[in-house]
Amino acid sequence: MTSPYLTEDRLDVQSTARRFAAEEVLPLANELDKQKADIPDDFLKRIGEKGYFGIMIGGEWGGMGRGVFEYALITEELSRGWMSVASIIARGNGMGTNVRDAARRSELLRRSARGDWIGAAALSEPGAGSDLANVQCRATREGDEYVISGEKRWCGNALNADFILLLARTEDAGDSERRSRGLESFLIEKDRGSFPNGLTGSPIDKIGYHGITTYHLLFDGLRVPADNLLGARMYEGTSAPQGRAFNATMHGLNVARIHTAARAIGLARGALEDSLVYAQERVQFGQPIAMFQAIRFKLADMATQIGAARALMYQVAHDCDAGEPIEIEAAMAKLFATEMAERVTSEGIQIHGGNGYTTERAVERHWRDARLTTIFEGTSEIQRKIISDRLIGRRG
Repeated sequence: MTSPYLTEDRLDVQSTARRFAAEEVLPLANELDKQKADIPDDFLKRIGEKGYFGIMIGGEWGGMGRGVFEYALITEELSRGWMSVASIIARGNGMGTNVRDAARRSELLRRSARGDWIGAAALSEPGAGSDLANVQCRATREGDEYVISGEKRWCGNALNADFILLLARTEDAGDSERRSRGLESFLIEKDRGSFPNGLTGSPIDKIGYHGITTYHLLFDGLRVPADNLLGARMYEGTSAPQGRAFNATMHGLNVARIHTAARAIGLARGALEDSLVYAQERVQFGQPIAMFQAIRFKLADMATQIGAARALMYQVAHDCDAGEPIEIEAAMAKLFATEMAERVTSEGIQIHGGNGYTTERAVERHWRDARLTTIFEGTSEIQRKIISDRLIGRRG
């Protein structure tokens, strides 16, 4: 089924990414995921050579100059190979470049597009995940610096990053109705493979999403130059003068949710494609199990759900590029695609039977990673809250 959104040019972009995922990403995943090993530096360079750290960066800075649609298109293909590779590109693509100085911003955009400026986002805390306005990590001004103290949790790629994008509180919200008042974003520059003075991190042992190690961070007097308070350019499209970093973060989550929908679709597609092959190879009762209606109908349902999720994602990505407001639609795409991916990858394991419950088959990796997509970038429950709040209001 051909989508009207898939022009010849976009089909070429998709085909190139699909070939890269099949020939290079998938073999890497099959080797390293079992070891819980990070994506190696030489492969990060390979991703940079393909241009995938600069999909949404303009050509004047060495990027591909594409939109959210192509970002999602490439993400689905990479995720079909390994979700971690589809995820690491989000740590480029202009992240951490919204500094105030124009010359420095141009330099960072060029580095980002090459894959020489790969970051990590320190947003969530032990007591502030879904409730991001409850961030307590503190940034206190002392002369030309801010001093950071507090905790952050679920910071993927923190050790190997070139920078950490930190959401911290510079003042209490007080009696303001806007609990996000006083939240600002800071750029913490660092060397890959080490933490700066005043910051320590411990790895979180996850059941999946290997390839990118996730950290619990402790800030104890980390000093950040005041100039690394991110500039007003980051807050374009937001209205509140206070809590502007919170609003910018929420705005950025719309694109992140399209990205997550694409990752989920790629995982589900992996489960379907692997199951199609397995069902025709596995013989029981004298015939391939693909001949049994129970299996055939599972495969039909899996394909239908993937197609529906992709159609919704394409529409939302298109609207995002067109400048349309998409908060509710991005939440819908993320909710539908990730819940679908968990079901479809689970069915993939069922089709594989006992062989699906081993690490010998990639389908179990698709399932473990798909389970996470219903949690990060806002849980399914948070997406339902966003959607219902827009439909009937917060107070009904």
